[in-house]
Amino acid sequence: MTGEAVPGPDGRLRCPWGLSTEDYVTYHDEEWGRPVHGDDALFERLCLEAFQSGLSWITILRRREGFRRAFADFKIASVAEFGEADRERLLADEGIIRNRAKVDATMANAKALAEWAPGELDSLIWAYAPDPAARPAPRTIADVPAVTDESTALAKALKKRGLRFIGPTTAYALMQACGLVDDHLEACVSRGAS
Repeated sequence: MTGEAVPGPDGRLRCPWGLSTEDYVTYHDEEWGRPVHGDDALFERLCLEAFQSGLSWITILRRREGFRRAFADFKIASVAEFGEADRERLLADEGIIRNRAKVDATMANAKALAEWAPGELDSLIWAYAPDPAARPAPRTIADVPAVTDESTALAKALKKRGLRFIGPTTAYALMQACGLVDDHLEACVSRGAS
């Protein structure tokens, strides 16, 4: 694999990772890189990116509905009310990744975010979106960074505000998934689709 855009079953060029499974085709074509707004929606993406740390994204994507059921559809106000019984329930839930540190971070982050003003998480995250004109379209996968100055600054800002389990790599994955950056390859059919 050269890392360049490749034709899918329909003949349209896509990022190579977006063709590895049917789940990825749908996620690549319909969601990844499209702007996401709203505190609860961004909280979901923050949590899922944290759970993905050390795992493949397909593992999380295939359990996404399980995560949504387990974490009250990622409603910040609801998760902020979770207590010890919920923690034990989550750690026994086979529909999610049962990692104690990640479960604890998700609950702690919801409690922290419940203290923020409505729209504050959305505003903070989107404040770190780089100027798209300053970023050339990646031609190959090798041109896509794992960390940027913006993702490092975003992770630092979120940590300063009390959030856990968020580093520069996780922050950049969030930025990619939520459309703050368009890392679809230059020849990809989804480039600029947001």
